[in-house]
Amino acid sequence: MSLLATTQLKKYFGETHAVDGVDFTVTQGEVLALIGSNGAGKTTLVNVISGLLRPDDGTILFQGADVTHQSIHDRIKAGIARSFQLVNLFDQLTCLDNVALSIFSREGKTQRLMTLADGDRAVRDEAMELLQQFGLEAKAGMVASGLSQGERKLLDVAVAYALRPKLLFLDEPTSGVSTREKAPIMDIITAIVRSGKITAVIIEHDMDVVFKYSDRIVVMHQGTILADGTPNEIRTNDQVVMTLLGTHA
Repeated sequence: MSLLATTQLKKYFGETHAVDGVDFTVTQGEVLALIGSNGAGKTTLVNVISGLLRPDDGTILFQGADVTHQSIHDRIKAGIARSFQLVNLFDQLTCLDNVALSIFSREGKTQRLMTLADGDRAVRDEAMELLQQFGLEAKAGMVASGLSQGERKLLDVAVAYALRPKLLFLDEPTSGVSTREKAPIMDIITAIVRSGKITAVIIEHDMDVVFKYSDRIVVMHQGTILADGTPNEIRTNDQVVMTLLGTHA
């Protein structure tokens, strides 16, 4: 069942056709990897779908409803959330309060943000439970700026996950972390996503991560979709290998 579908989606920046007539679908329950070289249009596509950018043309359907012109807030309410390649945290707030802010926003309690989690036991308990799921409960009282890069990545995903999305976009969840941290981070993220029956789209450059953790892979090149298939189909696609690596499979 299709959870999200775009039709002839376009986003241009002058002469640069960042997203050029893209028909992109996401099936409910899958972990999809969105890959391509730098400048292929991956992040722009996600920015348009999540509402950070307005499309120049085309439509976006989410659960059958047209969300093409909805605000970011309305898309979040509908169930679309994302994390960022450059971690988007409140560095001077604790891990607990970063997650609590997301919960407050989800529940429409923004007028109480200044009190943060201390004044709402239910929010505090949920935030602690989320931190525990992501292996960050011991860091609940630490300010976000004091975390390692890997921990910051996990907290950023936890903040997005706290919105209780149906579709979660993860932009480079392992970028900037050490090789030994990548597998533990992805193990945690994919276990939580699958157990929560959340659909995830992962933008990722590390092909080891892509082939190990995704159910399906979509390859973008120069603003268009070059290929779409299972990890094995993409691994043996000579056109993809030539485009991304400059060599034959």
